[in-house]
Amino acid sequence: MNKQTLLLESNSHQETLQLAFQLGSILNKGVLITLEGNLAAGKTTFTQGLAQGLGVKEVVNSPTFVIMKEYEGRLPLVHIDAYRLEGISQDLGFEDYLDESSVVVIEWANYLEFIDEYDPLHIKISVIDEESRMISLYGDQELIERLKSTL
Repeated sequence: MNKQTLLLESNSHQETLQLAFQLGSILNKGVLITLEGNLAAGKTTFTQGLAQGLGVKEVVNSPTFVIMKEYEGRLPLVHIDAYRLEGISQDLGFEDYLDESSVVVIEWANYLEFIDEYDPLHIKISVIDEESRMISLYGDQELIERLKSTL
């Protein structure tokens, strides 16, 4: 599978939501998305926009304390926050959600060793200043091209 990188600058909370909405709206099968970024970089904001693009009607918030939340939409959304899982080696069953029917978003995925086996779409959100973010997407070339055509 060919890979591609897309760099986008977001200059507001709303622009980040819109970019993620566009991504969610073009997904037509399950995909694994890893979200990387410092605390308060906008990972949950991105997930909220993605959920809207998937047709999720519920309020999406960070699963930091519960580790995982599930939402129903055009495609089911599974939102995992692995921040509290650093150093845990036991099988938590997350692999059961990595199929063609669900979109799985994992924040702090670097704490989970098995992730790269599933060929995720890696998204890194870097803080430029209080409002602006650099959003880097790396993954399946076809998906990146479809996203670019909607922007």
